[in-house]
Amino acid sequence: MSSIIETISWNGINATTGEPLLPHATLEQIAALACGDNLPAGEVEELRRWRSRLEEEHLDARFEIDLRNLGETGWGVIFPEDRQDELREALSPLLTLRKAQASLVSEGRYRELIYRRGESKTRFLARHRVGPGPADPDVLPYYLLIAGSPEEISFRFQYQLDVQYAVGRLSFDTAQEYAYYAGSVVAAEQGRVSTARRVSFFGVNNPGDHATASSLRNLVEPLAARIARDRQGWPVETVLGEDATKAALAERLGGSRTPSLLFTASHGLGFDPADPRHLPHQGALLCQDWPGPQGWRGPISPDHYLAGEDIADAASPAGLIAFFFACYGAGTPVYDSFEMNGEQKRLAAESFVSRLPRRLLAHPRGGALAVLGHVDRAWSFSFDWPESGAQLQVFESALGRLLEGYPIGAATEYFNQRYAELSTDLAEEREEFRWGARPDFLSISELWTAANDARSYVLLGDPAVRLATSPSEE
Repeated sequence: MSSIIETISWNGINATTGEPLLPHATLEQIAALACGDNLPAGEVEELRRWRSRLEEEHLDARFEIDLRNLGETGWGVIFPEDRQDELREALSPLLTLRKAQASLVSEGRYRELIYRRGESKTRFLARHRVGPGPADPDVLPYYLLIAGSPEEISFRFQYQLDVQYAVGRLSFDTAQEYAYYAGSVVAAEQGRVSTARRVSFFGVNNPGDHATASSLRNLVEPLAARIARDRQGWPVETVLGEDATKAALAERLGGSRTPSLLFTASHGLGFDPADPRHLPHQGALLCQDWPGPQGWRGPISPDHYLAGEDIADAASPAGLIAFFFACYGAGTPVYDSFEMNGEQKRLAAESFVSRLPRRLLAHPRGGALAVLGHVDRAWSFSFDWPESGAQLQVFESALGRLLEGYPIGAATEYFNQRYAELSTDLAEEREEFRWGARPDFLSISELWTAANDARSYVLLGDPAVRLATSPSEE
């Protein structure tokens, strides 16, 4: 979560050292990075076309069909080459269910696809006879589930495909974990799993910490108030400030207070690659138990944060959909998106999905249906635009659509629209700069960080899942 004055500072704590993940950077440094960080020309043009179409047609969806009906949208799974047999078997209950739902109008609207290692999104789509433009479910389904690690099918491929389609990912170490997840989704959709009809907002405010104070004041509190006002059929619970402890969070991630929908805002932890906690704890959620930057020195204690291993075997996050606003809440790329002096910082030996969402999704006693979070860092640009104040429309629209019964892949379209808008605005600023205009360091820095932030929201889980409540509550 960053603020702009003369420098930009980021959310996130280096748990190995106890210091912020990144030092402050000047606007000039960020602007220089932004001007050199180019999207491929074809991708920029695609984003421009999509943004223009949205503005002209005033549509949220990319095609005029019911996004709640898989028979109209289609559904597909993307396997990495050479692993399709293993993963198909593990996911077979889910695939059988989705095939029955997506094939109601046309058998071709259910697809099992193979990704070739190193393939770009453009080449993947071309191989399936798809070009730029809205999704056509008779050619390629709208809801697409990637099954495989980000080393097998990259985060970048997921970001790019998600612009046109509703994309989710499953990434586990074992076939059994894929099978646990498949069983959990089928159980939820067959009415054998339901959750408390409640939306819980969990907001940390660590002492002396500007980032969490800002996210509590400008994101969690007003967002909870708007949902309570506009979605009166959904009781809203707030767990804020001093109450937002590790124990309270565990109660809502498989414990006795697990809701249908959980939204959290906190620091996400990063660890040095050599730290033995790097893989198991990267992206863990730092709770109110941490006494803040002035009250703590040195490595962050596990008592202060909730990691995947803290979700007990006796827990049951079945039916939960969670949204983590936190650095590395969904995963970590190999290289940092932020570079200084032309040098990329290596964050990990290989890209990976964080252990906390993996544990929630593949819990043996019933897994969460989906987790939405960040790959890399999270910035306050998502909710607080400089000189304009709180900007909650994207969050409110996404949560509102989810509460109306839409699949989560359709609900998260608003983040993709924001990415398209910011990326095309940034491209225009770059073009003016290259033609001799005086650079506006503030504007370029804001646009670059905000575009990276919007791009880096990723969905973990099947994009066609929706909130699980008992039939009498719907």
